[in-house]
Amino acid sequence: MAKHGKKYLEAAKKLDRQRIYTPEEAIKLLKEMAFAGFNETVELHARLGIDPRQSDQQVRTTVVLPAGLGKTVRVLVFAEGEAARAAEASGADYVAGDEMINKIKNEEWTDFDVSIAVPEMMRKVGGLGKVLGRKGLMPNPKTGTVVPADDLARAVAEARAGRVEFRNDKTANIHVPLGKIQFTEDQILQNLNAVLDAIRRAKPATAKGTYVKRLVLTSTMTPGIRLDTNIVLNLAATA
Repeated sequence: MAKHGKKYLEAAKKLDRQRIYTPEEAIKLLKEMAFAGFNETVELHARLGIDPRQSDQQVRTTVVLPAGLGKTVRVLVFAEGEAARAAEASGADYVAGDEMINKIKNEEWTDFDVSIAVPEMMRKVGGLGKVLGRKGLMPNPKTGTVVPADDLARAVAEARAGRVEFRNDKTANIHVPLGKIQFTEDQILQNLNAVLDAIRRAKPATAKGTYVKRLVLTSTMTPGIRLDTNIVLNLAATA
């Protein structure tokens, strides 16, 4: 069992581990427990009732967080010619042609947070799967990161605003950032509801039984707070 420091143990005393909290209660408590000397990241962890071994029970989707992520998002766009000029006009941090593609492939350079590509570039980008795939940076039509040149401005703007992609892992869990602990309680709640609504909408048709089994709200350094699944999902459905 991992040993925790004095500040963590003091924070943990505020948490009733036998209790299931409403979203408002959990967010308030999370902010009270935060003790780190930096702006911690708030996260939602969800245990899903899916079989991750089945290809038709994968949960993978994106959501634009209403209150953003609270950090600067560096956007790279794979484009050439007219599309490259459109990418530059959209405010992309990097516009990647052959030279940058080679840098990513040979040096494993990934000093960016989101990558977007125009369809014409996917033939070249496909060779970067080994580097980009393991870091969750590979453009994919299903997640809205492969778009035509005339849609780049919207895609880049959404990425900067707090567009988050998430997918289940091999144990049927999902981990999603919700912003920063210094956000207001209302900002965290807005982002939480947006993520829960996205999870609800992404339910595989073949998933049986209880879809969302467990929800835990936490931040970088604090203990996890268990959320009332029924209340939270009903809020997301009506948000």
